[in-house]
Amino acid sequence: MPGAGKSTLGVVLAKMLNYDFLDADLVIQKQYGLTLQQIINAEGPSGFIAVENKVLCGLSPSRTIIATGGSAVYSDEAMDHLAQQGRIVYLEVSYEEMAERLQDLHERGVVLKNGVGMSLRELYDERKPLYERYADMTVSISGLNITAALYKVALALR
Repeated sequence: MPGAGKSTLGVVLAKMLNYDFLDADLVIQKQYGLTLQQIINAEGPSGFIAVENKVLCGLSPSRTIIATGGSAVYSDEAMDHLAQQGRIVYLEVSYEEMAERLQDLHERGVVLKNGVGMSLRELYDERKPLYERYADMTVSISGLNITAALYKVALALR
């Protein structure tokens, strides 16, 4: 989910495991020379999803923690490709916690598949089953600080 801490936990987890770290959102921004929000504004939600799919399908790292954008689950092709690369971990947070973390939803580059009128609740309800579908493992990190969440994820990966 957006705001779940994918990038924050991913960096620290990669250090802990002696892996590389890759933030897919930053790769997209670098390749296109635009912020995520600028790409969404220019291409629309479906255009951004196509951009994200292309970038994710082009990744073939080894010993790397990848933090994808929260909208990666909208692309079967990208998720199938990532599943071939390694394990997919869903960092599960409650709706309430996500809402608290995402004060700037329309400025963060969050894909609202049904347009800007889509509520955060609708986004959560739409994506949750997709994350559950693609996840090799689900780790609930609601209410945990970064250290506790990190160790819970690390234990799940063993």
